Amino acid sequence: MTTASAAVASVRDVSKTFGARKALDGVSLDVAAGEMVALIGPSGSGKSTLLRSITGLQPIDPGKGRIDVFGETVQQNGRVTGAVRRARGKLGMIFQQFNLVGRLSLFSNVMLGALGRIPGWRGALGLWPSQDKARAMAALHRVGVSDYAAQRANTLSGGQQQRGAIARALVQGAQGILADEPVASLDPVSARKVMELLVELNKRDGLGVIVTLHQVDYAIRYCDRVVALKSGKIVYDGPATGLDTRILIDIYGPEFEDAFWETKA
Repeated sequence: MTTASAAVASVRDVSKTFGARKALDGVSLDVAAGEMVALIGPSGSGKSTLLRSITGLQPIDPGKGRIDVFGETVQQNGRVTGAVRRARGKLGMIFQQFNLVGRLSLFSNVMLGALGRIPGWRGALGLWPSQDKARAMAALHRVGVSDYAAQRANTLSGGQQQRGAIARALVQGAQGILADEPVASLDPVSARKVMELLVELNKRDGLGVIVTLHQVDYAIRYCDRVVALKSGKIVYDGPATGLDTRILIDIYGPEFEDAFWETKA
């Protein structure tokens, strides 16, 4: 087991309640640097709540729960700490709806990843250091969308926008990637390209990746480790190869084959 300082995230006995519903119920989880972990489970199982809690975007319930990111405590006793900004600087966030500024060019969106290194006024005026400009173009080239650098983000396809979001994380210098349903809005070809990019960042660059997925076959194909949540609790944490029919039925119900495997072939 890795120490907290080596972990992308260390979650200890975390709960989150919305009204009468427990979105997270005493969850504990460690994700080491260099791991690629899929979070799976039915809608409402707590996947996105857990991811948002790790970033501090979702405060956890008061109590003994605690979340560390790269060794710094970002949440404890229901409070987000002052370390959360530094922790977020080390995490690249990839969202289902891309989180790009539609009226800006793809290049400008990717350059936003450099804001943590320069004064805000320089970013507002577009006065980017030349090394960051070169870094942005290299990142766009790496993810395969450099030809669209000058194009407004809202004129691009979903797959192109999502690859732009990954390029932004590269410019940011992220040490870990948190991806919340990054392929849910994409066609199958674009979805595979995005998942392959996340695998490359994990294997080639050594970034820890935590990705929430509805597609069980993607979790098994692209991730070494799978963590399944159901009703706010972890019900499976192990190798992707260990997900058998019995476990999947327990997680999703007997209809899981129709829901998740009909397109696998």
